[in-house]
Amino acid sequence: MAPEFGDVMSGLGTELVLCRSVRDAAAVLEWVSDPPAGEPYVAPARRRPYSEEVGADPGRLRIGLMTAVPGGQFETHPDCVAAARNAAGLLESLGHGVDESYPASLDDPEDIRNFLVRWTGGVAFSLAWWERRIGRSIGPEDVEPCTWALAEQGRSHSAADYLRAMEHAQLTTRRAAGWWADGFDLLLTPTMAIPPVPIGQMGSGRDDDEPLLPIMRATPCAIFTAGCNVTGQPAISLPLHWSDDGLPIGVQLVAAFGREDLLLQVASQLEEAQPWADRRPPTFAAARP
Repeated sequence: MAPEFGDVMSGLGTELVLCRSVRDAAAVLEWVSDPPAGEPYVAPARRRPYSEEVGADPGRLRIGLMTAVPGGQFETHPDCVAAARNAAGLLESLGHGVDESYPASLDDPEDIRNFLVRWTGGVAFSLAWWERRIGRSIGPEDVEPCTWALAEQGRSHSAADYLRAMEHAQLTTRRAAGWWADGFDLLLTPTMAIPPVPIGQMGSGRDDDEPLLPIMRATPCAIFTAGCNVTGQPAISLPLHWSDDGLPIGVQLVAAFGREDLLLQVASQLEEAQPWADRRPPTFAAARP
């Protein structure tokens, strides 16, 4: 996030792009992978250009499969379970081994509470940053009710609360990394616990009695991906499955820290075996040539 920021959410977020092909993802990652001086979060240096990983043989991998929502808070939608299980079958057909296994640390009931201490603190920071940028105070009338409620929650936490949340994240990261160190190469999950929802369904909190309802409604969309926000491990989401309604259902692959190369290798295998680039929704935005 240089040059303006080292991070905004205490390391919980980073940015790349949405791509139609694994080749394009590799190319963009190549362009942005050299960290600027002083960057606080740096992945190990790549062994070769990421573009060379597309089509490279990853060998036979051991892959863990997780379809149940971390912590068992609610049920994964059947379409999302089917997406992950179909991807597991496809991976096995490519010669990989798939076992129903995942890092036990992902079920820690304290994960969400500590995640929200950091996330809400980040929202409060963001509003304070914009206040400095525009030269005036920001009030509840300037932002969506959910945003304001998150910022208020963030302001209620102490520095000790923040450090406790960071300690928890570091312990979670070490425990999760142990699962990969014990012999697994990748973790396979649904990308989301529910199929894609119509635009606007999450709301802004403006029409709700509880302004935090939008973030609660959005939880199933992030429940499988949030663990990577905490551990800092690379992950990739691939549109390998489609519901009976024609909606794309993503699957997520997670690698050990610094193994973006392995993700690109396996993703390109899956893309070749089950292409998706020709799929187009009936209505979509496209740039003019």
